[in-house]
Amino acid sequence: MKTILSGKTKEVVIDTEGPVVIIGECINPTRRKKLVSTLQEKDFSYMLSLARSQIDALADVLDVNVGYPGVVDEVLLPEAVIALQEHFDIPLCLDSPNPSAIEAALKVAKGRCLINSVNAEEESLRLLLPIAREYGAAIIGLVLDDEGITHDPEKRFRIAEKIVERALRAGLKEEDVIIDPMAMAVSADPGACIVTLETIRLVHDRLGLNITQGASNISFGLPNREHINNAYMAMSIMNGLTCPIANPEKIASLVRAADLVLGKDDYAIRFIELYQNSQLS
Repeated sequence: MKTILSGKTKEVVIDTEGPVVIIGECINPTRRKKLVSTLQEKDFSYMLSLARSQIDALADVLDVNVGYPGVVDEVLLPEAVIALQEHFDIPLCLDSPNPSAIEAALKVAKGRCLINSVNAEEESLRLLLPIAREYGAAIIGLVLDDEGITHDPEKRFRIAEKIVERALRAGLKEEDVIIDPMAMAVSADPGACIVTLETIRLVHDRLGLNITQGASNISFGLPNREHINNAYMAMSIMNGLTCPIANPEKIASLVRAADLVLGKDDYAIRFIELYQNSQLS
């Protein structure tokens, strides 16, 4: 299954049979006070520097989240999209819980964007699926419904099925849907990672869809988070994860190594390229 995104001219193919695509997570005000303060002043220079550093670290797509308390994101998100696309030709993942902000950003965006995210709650499906269809966007389907978060992988899978079925009814195609199996903190629930890994496997094996997740969520509150994240990331890729939302500076080497081990990097070309780039820098 192939999901195609694009910037102004650059195309990125997320393929269940291809190498892992990295969605850079760093344009997000959470734990970035400088991003909040600069966005409040409509100063996009720091946001652009975050974009540049992620692209240099081999991000294929950029997640764009400008949400913070008091923000009017239906104004700020499209402004951020315009600023990014004036400087970079890279597909964007529009990250907001506000459907009005998503639509406003899609109106000004060039290329094909990804919406982060739609879930199986009736309001989310009713508001966001028509927007995705109208503007030709792909969606991330978060396995959450009106009953909340389930810790049963089979139930999460059935929620994923529901999102796909409703997306098809709304006029989207199967390849327009990327499933997020919901990575949760293992410090709060010892079985959290097992549940999500099994959900990834079920979605991969039964639906054949592309799969994303914010992988750093699982290590919240724990020391040596990077080691935990890397172990979980490798297991997720093995089970079918195709496009994680993460900091590319921290995961690019793991992703390239995983692709090599899984036979998705002929003659280690991409892995060697990463090593050579790191030597030059």
